Amino acid sequence: MKQNQSSKISITVVFLLLLCCSTLKLVAQDKPNVVLIFVDDLGYGDIGCYGATKVKTPNIDKLASEGRMFTDAHSASAVCTPSRYALLTGQYPLRANNGAGIWGPAPVTSPLLIEPDRLTIADVFKTSDYKTAALGKWHLGFGVGENNWQEPLRPGPQDLGFDYYFGVPVVNSAPPYVYVENDRVVGGDPSDPLVYLGRGAHEDATPITPIPPEASQRTPNMFKGAVEAHKQYNDYTVGTMLAGKAVDWISDNKQNPFFLYLATTHIHHPFTPGTNFQGSSDAELYGDFIQELDWMVGQVTETLEKHGLSENTLVIFTSDNGAMLNLGGRNAVKAGHKINGDLLGFKFGVWEGGHRIPFIAKWPGKIEAGSKSAQLICNVDMLATFMALTGQDPKTLDNSDSKNMMPALVGNPKKPIRDELILAPSKKQNLSLRKGKWIYIPAQGSGGFSGSKPEHHAWGGAPAVAFVGGKNSDIENGKIKEDAPPAQLYDLEKDVNQSTNLYNEYPEIVKEMDAILKTYIPIKE
Repeated sequence: MKQNQSSKISITVVFLLLLCCSTLKLVAQDKPNVVLIFVDDLGYGDIGCYGATKVKTPNIDKLASEGRMFTDAHSASAVCTPSRYALLTGQYPLRANNGAGIWGPAPVTSPLLIEPDRLTIADVFKTSDYKTAALGKWHLGFGVGENNWQEPLRPGPQDLGFDYYFGVPVVNSAPPYVYVENDRVVGGDPSDPLVYLGRGAHEDATPITPIPPEASQRTPNMFKGAVEAHKQYNDYTVGTMLAGKAVDWISDNKQNPFFLYLATTHIHHPFTPGTNFQGSSDAELYGDFIQELDWMVGQVTETLEKHGLSENTLVIFTSDNGAMLNLGGRNAVKAGHKINGDLLGFKFGVWEGGHRIPFIAKWPGKIEAGSKSAQLICNVDMLATFMALTGQDPKTLDNSDSKNMMPALVGNPKKPIRDELILAPSKKQNLSLRKGKWIYIPAQGSGGFSGSKPEHHAWGGAPAVAFVGGKNSDIENGKIKEDAPPAQLYDLEKDVNQSTNLYNEYPEIVKEMDAILKTYIPIKE
């Protein structure tokens, strides 16, 4: 009798354990996975679904046809590092560094620019028991004080909510030309450490992958040592490496809810597409690099499908800022490609071409397939949006610049969720305000690159507008007119390409928007 009771108890315990495990599995499956693909320097006109005809992007276009395209999406900054700061923290980059802000790319020796105790999008997912990873371009610094590149490289991504990191520690155009995994240099050797030599070219710097001039600018190596680590980094295989890491990480974590932040080096210069993609587009190396990027996106989406994860995964594809008119960009334009569509301006500047970006979201059954949205949305909004997605209350955020955009992703709200947006170029005096249909720029020009000749790597602003077919009422013969207004106001509903400065026509709107903008100033020097 006791044996029968014992057997019944054992069966009951096993049944309850199985039920518990099944329930936990169902709960885990109910949590949507999130893959955020954050592309480098991809302009508004660089992919098929946004109008490109000289490149083929079937995998990205498929995301759009199965999801939602946003036509009024922006990066909080037109510059790489501050844009990443905004994405990860939900704060405008002007608030970083105790109010001094982040305005330009982080230098090679930059410390970690996000305080480890600051909430990040990765922290949001960790709070909900997600597995988290950052793959690809980091460019937010490591360590405290000046980074001397001595291991461990901490604090770093793993101190900001990411379980795992693998990628390019700065950018593919700046040293060190090595991979970092978590807090170690891949292929590092204690007997042959990475040694920073300082800015400029050095005869004793470790050799790096040879690239041709047409690949565009790449800064000379500033490091010696770590010979094996440098050998493992090849400019032409970075795309393959990062795609492979993404595929492997998704496959290894398919049993858990996960968040993958895939920050590609594509399509930042130098333009070094893999062998299979060289000559594949009608837009020179620039277009070839885009088509390799599209292949990378396909590797990720195919892996999700292979493991039966597509239906429960939110995929977001967007860019850190607009496209740059470097040598690769100029060659693409000459071939008939419109890097930023018909928008005025380029990366680093506050005209629309510098920060209006592709933004696509796919989530089967939740986001209407083949839909478009004109909601004003920004990468700074991802923090609050991911909080809402994971059942956390965005209203608990203190002094956040982030807005919950879930209603714009999964619904069709009639009113704007976000009415105002602060947009930052590389120059502080051009910090701008978007309010409704208006954008107010409190100075002349774009506040971005100042290269004045076509051969300049950083060609931009007024001198470069005509090259891409742009027109602006303040510009004549590549220069700002002497009698141009002191600042700029554009009606983006009627004139998204910013052909006509309305500063003098609407003084009351200028006065109102200038007053609002001043609430974000003074900015500490």
